[in-house]
Amino acid sequence: MFDNLADKLQSAFKTLRGHGKLSEQNIKVALKDVRMALLEADVNFHVVKDFVERVRIRAIGQEVLKSLTPGQQLIKVVNEELTALMGKEYVGLTFAETAPTVLMLVGLQGSGKTTSVGKLSSMLSKEHHKPLMVAADVYRPAAITQLQVLGQQLGLDVYADLEEKDPRKICQMAHQKAKAEGFDVMLVDTAGRLHIDQTLMQELRDLKAQLAPKEVLFVADAMTGQDAVTVADQFNKDLDITGVILTKMDGDARGGAALSIKAVTNRPIKFVGVGEKLDQLERFHPERMASRILGMGDVLSFIEKVEKAMDEKKAEELERKIREQSFSLDDFREQLRQVRQMGPIDQLLGMLPGVNRAALKDLQVDEKQFARLEAMINSMTPQERFDARLINSKRKQRIAKGSGTDIRDVNNLLRQFDQARKLMKKLTESGGKRFRHLPKRFSRGKRPF
Repeated sequence: MFDNLADKLQSAFKTLRGHGKLSEQNIKVALKDVRMALLEADVNFHVVKDFVERVRIRAIGQEVLKSLTPGQQLIKVVNEELTALMGKEYVGLTFAETAPTVLMLVGLQGSGKTTSVGKLSSMLSKEHHKPLMVAADVYRPAAITQLQVLGQQLGLDVYADLEEKDPRKICQMAHQKAKAEGFDVMLVDTAGRLHIDQTLMQELRDLKAQLAPKEVLFVADAMTGQDAVTVADQFNKDLDITGVILTKMDGDARGGAALSIKAVTNRPIKFVGVGEKLDQLERFHPERMASRILGMGDVLSFIEKVEKAMDEKKAEELERKIREQSFSLDDFREQLRQVRQMGPIDQLLGMLPGVNRAALKDLQVDEKQFARLEAMINSMTPQERFDARLINSKRKQRIAKGSGTDIRDVNNLLRQFDQARKLMKKLTESGGKRFRHLPKRFSRGKRPF
């Protein structure tokens, strides 16, 4: 998502090269391209009009700082306005003073409500909460079963009643269970429809009145673009939603929903789904998203992914082994596993500033290569994994045969291992304790919602 928009915005900024300051004329030319890029990204017309006008007023006549070119000066203004457009800063969940805190997830069928209940419950449980998922969608076939399966996968509790057809009674019993058994968060998976109708909205209004939720989160499919914004606006008028969860942000949607929904509803995007796996829900940081759109990277999110994948004790042990030159193929295999946990490689590279987007489009990352590397390491003896120098031609043949690869693959693995060992040793010698110096504000205790 946003790749096409990012390319077009970068192209618009290039038109300012060679100019000494941002004048009305050169700004007009650049903003025409910005306007077209936003409209092609399916951003709401009125949102685009107001956005471009704000940028124009701020940019015209500004003297270019000595350290910046006119294009960079405009990027600075656009970055700030894009951030403001999407909400300025991350807005977290509001918790009740007395447990359980009730979170209602609402939206149309197919938007990803049930999966989002599972993802959000998983996130909360990792932050030391005790969530109870409530199956209150009694209309969609297999909705209750789907939530129960998610609960089993996550090892979390689900309240479901296959016999009861009144969602109000289901929620009443679930609330009693939550209070009696010490659940501090109750996430309600409500019913949806293919389109908005009064029966649905009345049911949701009744549930809201009954449960008094601290959050009513509208779940929107980012792939539906402006339709998602229109539906969000209607839900907000009926239910006074408190925030938005955008799903399928890893898809090839143009990004209009993410850029429009806050401006239209005046409600923040709180979370985004970035993949199908149950741990692929992220907090929405407008300033980071704006940086990604403008090709400036997102180092903070990258660091958070590293922290999430890397255990601090293991990092300290790894550092010790590197310093003592005892880094083995077992350790190399563990690092490969942690990299895989961080997500698709192309997404990780997209978070780094200065990475060429066009090159990323052509990059074909073979995720199966990780499995092949691990299979080769698994085919080695403990002694070979401890000391790779033992691996001669005969041993390579055995390893290749045992892993379903060939000797060239084994040679490549050993070369990569040697390069990784040298690089890690160089990093620790030149930069001190690199692994332990990652920011800890996101890794200790509960995350502030």
